[in-house]
Amino acid sequence: MLNLFARYFSVGIINTAIHWVVFILAYYIFHTSQALANFGAFCIAVTFSFFANAKWTFDSEATTIRYMMYVFFMGAMASTIGWIGDTMNLKPIVTIILFSGISLFCGFLFSKFFIFKDAK
Repeated sequence: MLNLFARYFSVGIINTAIHWVVFILAYYIFHTSQALANFGAFCIAVTFSFFANAKWTFDSEATTIRYMMYVFFMGAMASTIGWIGDTMNLKPIVTIILFSGISLFCGFLFSKFFIFKDAK
């Protein structure tokens, strides 16, 4: 399982870079709320993450239903953390660091035990 997590973590580094760049653009250039910036960044990054992890991490088929479940779970988490950031007046960097850390572990567990539970 450690090897599997290492692969997931590697994909997560790229995914996080995508997420952070989009978040920063949305929040600072387009002046959106943290919740919207975080959710929008998530939508772009999660697509990369799902397909990369399906193929490289879990060696499993990327089906529509799996994608929808993954997007829903991770999107709910992104929106919630963005909302918390807005409610608590957190600095944007704190919001994206929180989301990056929480989503790494929760996303891995959800992927391993629900989305790709039948993976080899």
